[in-house]
Amino acid sequence: MPRSRSTGAYLAVPAWAWLATFFVAPVAMVVWFSFGYKPGVFGTHANDILSFDRYVEAMSPTFFATFQNTLGVGILGTVICFAVGAPVAYWMAFKVKPERRGILIALVLVPFWTNFLVRTIGWQVILAPEGWLSGLLQGIGVIDGPLELLYTRTAVVIGVVYNYLPLMILPLFVAFDRVGPALREASKDLGANKISTFFRVTLPLSRPGVIAGVLLVFIPLMGDYITATVLGGAKGNMVGQLVASQFQTAQNWALGSAMAVLLMLVITLTIGVAALILWLVALPFRSANTLVLGPEQAPATDAAAPVREEVRA
Repeated sequence: MPRSRSTGAYLAVPAWAWLATFFVAPVAMVVWFSFGYKPGVFGTHANDILSFDRYVEAMSPTFFATFQNTLGVGILGTVICFAVGAPVAYWMAFKVKPERRGILIALVLVPFWTNFLVRTIGWQVILAPEGWLSGLLQGIGVIDGPLELLYTRTAVVIGVVYNYLPLMILPLFVAFDRVGPALREASKDLGANKISTFFRVTLPLSRPGVIAGVLLVFIPLMGDYITATVLGGAKGNMVGQLVASQFQTAQNWALGSAMAVLLMLVITLTIGVAALILWLVALPFRSANTLVLGPEQAPATDAAAPVREEVRA
């Protein structure tokens, strides 16, 4: 037994080495640079004098307003991705024949076959005032003049939803697919309709997929600067653009690192607050189930028993 455990630990060494080299070390360097300063016009960073001054600069009114816009786009984009992706994933998991699911999964993955920047520029062409969408809407009488949607916050939301929607659909599809038909049939046999079955059986059992989809969309979306640069302009400015400009244009790696660290901290804090709110919301339901079932009740022996108890509750 000890030998097999040590062998398993050795097998994990490449993964840990990869994680340490390409994640831990870069993040540690960013944190280290954030305590430095910009040494002159042609310097990028120096850490001979350490201070929190760059964090004070990063919390300027401009950065704070940009961060508010970024957080709003991130939350709204994640909610829209879930609202659109959940029905699609549900349909793929429960309504489509198994032999056709592979084709649909491939269609979901098609956008990833094209470069991220190229996909975003495609939306710039679509949303342009002289683009085909503007001409179509004017032709059918929906709008009177050119479409004034490009370089706005709405255009940024459209772009991020399009770019990150597959990252929501795939985890939800896997989670829904793992919910066996016996559990849903047991719920329906006990009188629950389709909506009640979804919210009281399917969705709770798919919680790991929902969490994975939300994290896969929200975290990269908050740091995205390509979509905001191509589609947002000045009105769709996001924190990622400020960080990129400090590293690439201003050559102030210390201030850019401080902004990046603050962005990571706020993302972590937002996820923590959201998890706490969801836990508090679900707490009354768990307490009610405990009162109905009783803590001393023996565990169910068949797969459909938990669904029966949930529906009865």
